[in-house]
Amino acid sequence: MKKIRGFEIAKGWEDKDIHMPERKTAHSAGYDIECAEDTVVPKFVPGSKPTLVPTGLKAYMGDEEVLYLYNRSSNPKKKNLILANSVGVVDSDYYENPDNDGHIMFVFYNIGEEDVTIKKGEAIGQGVFSPFLVVDHDSATGKRMGGYGSTDKK
Repeated sequence: MKKIRGFEIAKGWEDKDIHMPERKTAHSAGYDIECAEDTVVPKFVPGSKPTLVPTGLKAYMGDEEVLYLYNRSSNPKKKNLILANSVGVVDSDYYENPDNDGHIMFVFYNIGEEDVTIKKGEAIGQGVFSPFLVVDHDSATGKRMGGYGSTDKK
């Protein structure tokens, strides 16, 4: 079977009992994604960096597709967790990059008064695959050379 788009276990996570994302209903756009290991998201203090929450997953897709990462709708209200980047963008060339094999992580800030522990196997967000468009005379020729946050690396 030809691979079109989907999820796989990232290197180094093969023996960690990682669950493949699933849609819960026939009309759901998003695939529910779980936390790969217990992770503490400390309460926010000015100047603190966001917490990377591992999923143990990587995603493959077509060259003109993207995987958007969205927060769980209940996270801000119930756990005070917000995505530091509002919406995560996983490009097709992130898959199997040399730095981290394309390991997908969610980037959270905790805006509450107490540290929050996300347990392994707990749903943390959703992934939505989508096509994207480019403008006339687009001239992008760069190649991804690294992992998380590497788009601007030369």
